Amino acid sequence: MSPARRTVLKAGAAAAAVLLTGCTSGPSPTASNGTSAPPSSPATAPLRFTMGTAASPAGLDAALVVDTESFRVTRQILEPLIGVDPDTGVPAPRLATTWEELENRRSYRFTLRSGVTFHDGTPFDAEAVRINFERWFNLPKKIRPAEGRLPFEAVFGGFADSSAEPLYVDCKVLGPLEVQLDLNRPYTGLVAALASPAFGISSPAALAKGRADELTEEHNGTRISSYALHPVGTGPFKLESWKGRTVVLSAFEGYWGAASQVATVEFTVLPHPAARARDLLAGEIDGYDLVTPGTYTDLARNGMQVLPRDPFSVLYLGMNQASGPLADVRMRQAIAHAIDRGALIDGFFLQGTREARQFIPPSLGVNNEQITYYGYDPEQARALLKAAGYDGEPITFHYPLNVTRAYLPTPEKVYAELSRQLTAVGLTIKPMPVAWDDGYLSQIQGTEKHQLHLAGLSGSYRDPDQFVGALFGAPSAEFGFNSAVVFSRIARARALPNGPERTQAYLDINDLLARRLPALPLAFPISALAMGPQVESYPASPMLEEVLNLVRLRTS
Repeated sequence: MSPARRTVLKAGAAAAAVLLTGCTSGPSPTASNGTSAPPSSPATAPLRFTMGTAASPAGLDAALVVDTESFRVTRQILEPLIGVDPDTGVPAPRLATTWEELENRRSYRFTLRSGVTFHDGTPFDAEAVRINFERWFNLPKKIRPAEGRLPFEAVFGGFADSSAEPLYVDCKVLGPLEVQLDLNRPYTGLVAALASPAFGISSPAALAKGRADELTEEHNGTRISSYALHPVGTGPFKLESWKGRTVVLSAFEGYWGAASQVATVEFTVLPHPAARARDLLAGEIDGYDLVTPGTYTDLARNGMQVLPRDPFSVLYLGMNQASGPLADVRMRQAIAHAIDRGALIDGFFLQGTREARQFIPPSLGVNNEQITYYGYDPEQARALLKAAGYDGEPITFHYPLNVTRAYLPTPEKVYAELSRQLTAVGLTIKPMPVAWDDGYLSQIQGTEKHQLHLAGLSGSYRDPDQFVGALFGAPSAEFGFNSAVVFSRIARARALPNGPERTQAYLDINDLLARRLPALPLAFPISALAMGPQVESYPASPMLEEVLNLVRLRTS
């Protein structure tokens, strides 16, 4: 199944009102997001596109964030070397026009696009790329977030100060528009991984001016660098302001790619799905992300456009083995048998959402049909709880409030259903709600003081390692999981060339994770955007590669 294929959502008779014509991504297969949209027609007045989002960005320094709302903004400002083909999802030219593998995938040489300038007027060249890679590799520990793993660490295996040998060796300047990345060992998914928005190239002058590696500013209650308030890249938009819950961008007139029809983009935070739908229907916003089943029917009845994305995220129930009774695999197996994924999906997710028995989405072609599977079986769950000696001790269950994610449309409702199912087999559940903006991720990823929790991962490039490697490739506080066998299997799979052997390696990893149960995959959700009638087309992407110079608005 093509990752960019459009799927028609259904919501009874109301679905016929959904306007899907013309609402597909704009780029052609031969060029990435910046180059293939036709030049915009002059408008009588500058056009503004207002997008409702589910949460505030954590920051705008792409190297230091992991959340999709931050990347939604930084994608417009900072561009990586590699883009994503909108039809196939495979790597495509962006700031690099060509690349080649050398030394059995231990080196990669990139030819860079000429005539590109940063928003501050400084030239984009090989030296700028080198400075960015060296900055990522040498990020001071004091500015790295405590929770989770930054994308550089997940892809390159660590930083300069890591105890284990990282993948990265250096970035060599071979000419004004040519660089070479040298690695300690092969990594087959490297080129695909460089399409992640985390690898957006910043202006070296702006990094220095903004003291990017010093947390000198406070914004929305978080310590960040001055650069994180003023990022400077080569993208189609530059930052005008970030005040409270509103980010405003303006079109960059010197952009190397397709001119934007839209002069101004505004992202405004509307945490509640009903508020986003209400503002769209009232014409207060032009579009929003993360349509939920509860709002879908009204949108369809009122002639709004609903743009579904094929599944490229996974929702899971985390089970921290380092905390209390969950260290016993029988407890984790009991929890798995207690959960009716079908009822969960039918009740709280858009049609087309699939049950997950592994962490790698089906579109990546690594589907283990014989995987160890704990189907819904309440009697077996009760028997396992008894065998584990469970005595009714409360099990904490963390879940987020005031947020919608591509993998988790209605956290409170999903939690309530899971809690009901777990309680029905004899577990005592202690709810631990935490507002997303009050540090939900830091509580489940930065400490071991949790047991069950809801979380997920949205993919941004097409390689199975992004899912199993990012989650389970190294010890983490999120799962209390420390398996040398799993870590070594993942490291080996990363290095194998594409082909049957690499596919089989990931199939085996899927089953190994199913048996060890650091977490239980629940669903591969369909996510969807909603657009008002004034939006002619929007570049919807399963990998969220949605750069808004490709938005087309009706002008009459």
